[in-house]
Amino acid sequence: MENGTVAVTSSYVLVETVALLQSRLGLEAVRAFEEAMVPVLHVEYVTGELHKLGMAALLVAARRRLSLVDCVSFEIMRRNGITASFSFDSHFKEQGFRLIS
Repeated sequence: MENGTVAVTSSYVLVETVALLQSRLGLEAVRAFEEAMVPVLHVEYVTGELHKLGMAALLVAARRRLSLVDCVSFEIMRRNGITASFSFDSHFKEQGFRLIS
């Protein structure tokens, strides 16, 4: 990316994205995403430890609209010193991250 910025995502976000694209737009959209976008992303694969931390955070928060994927994302961002998120999700702002939208 420009100016040395790296786009980081998790394997959980990729699963959600592929499911949404496939459901709404079909496999050609999935193929286009896989070919054009995935190669420029740094993917953090969710380990058992990350999953457990995300699940614990989700259960402690006890909020219906907060997702496991969000909680895992927060943990990945903190571990990697990431301070901004390309998101429209206010949960990231609540967790202290700057939103880029």
